[in-house]
Amino acid sequence: MYQAKGRWALITGAARGIGYLTAKFMAEQGCNLILHSRDLSHTEKVLFEVRALGVEARAVAADLNDLDQVKRMLGEIDALGVDVDIVLNNAGLQIAYRTEYFDTPVSDYEISFRVNTISPAMICYHFLPKMIARGTGRIVNTTSGIRLEPQQAGYSASKAALDKITIDLGSTVQGTDVLINLTDPGWCRTDLGGQHAPNAPESAIPGIAVGAFVNDGKSGRYLGAQNFAGMTLKDAVKKAEAEFDSPY
Repeated sequence: MYQAKGRWALITGAARGIGYLTAKFMAEQGCNLILHSRDLSHTEKVLFEVRALGVEARAVAADLNDLDQVKRMLGEIDALGVDVDIVLNNAGLQIAYRTEYFDTPVSDYEISFRVNTISPAMICYHFLPKMIARGTGRIVNTTSGIRLEPQQAGYSASKAALDKITIDLGSTVQGTDVLINLTDPGWCRTDLGGQHAPNAPESAIPGIAVGAFVNDGKSGRYLGAQNFAGMTLKDAVKKAEAEFDSPY
C-alpha cells in the first residue's frame, strides 16, 4: 500500500461534502494537506480540524470557472516549496437540471467544462511531470456514473471528457510508481447530490481515496467508491488491486 504519511496532498473542493470528508480521512492517514476552496474563509473549519489530527495543512483559493485563478493558485502551491505527491481532484459542479433539455444553453457546457474538465486537466498537467521526475505520485480524478440523462448534458459530457483525459494520461505512466485513476463517490446526499440521494456521504470513504493508496503500477482505472463502502483502507486497497484492472 502506498504510504501517504508525511507526504503532501492537494484536495480540491475540500471545504464541504465529499472533499471535506476526504480531507479528514487523509489527515487520519498522516498526510499533510493543501486544501482548496473558492474562498479561504470556506476552509477555516477543516484546516483547524485536520491540524488537530497532527498534520501540516495550508489553504489555497480559486474559482475553477476562472482559469486565470487556477493558474495563480498553482503558482501559490509551488511557492510553498513542498512536493505534492498526491492530487485528489474532487471539486465539481452540476450546473443545472434542464427539464426542457432541448433548450440547454451553451453556457451549461462552457461552465461545466471549465470546472469539471479543463481545471482538473490543468492541475494534472502541472503536477504529473513533477511526479514523473521524482518517480512517484498519485492523481485521482473524480468522475460521475451519470448516464442517459440529457437533462444534465453539460455535467455528464464534462465528466466523460475528464474520463478520457485521465485514461489517456494513464497510458503514459502505466507500470511506473506514478498512477492516475478515476473515482466516483456515487450518488450521495451532498449539496451536489441533493437530499434524496440514496447514499450517505460517509459511504464514499475510503473508496473515494483508494486510488491514492493502490501500489501496483496500474493507471486508468475506474475505482467507484461505493465498491468499497464500509471497508477498511487496507481491505479496500487489496480489493482495488485484485478486482479492478487497467483498460490498456
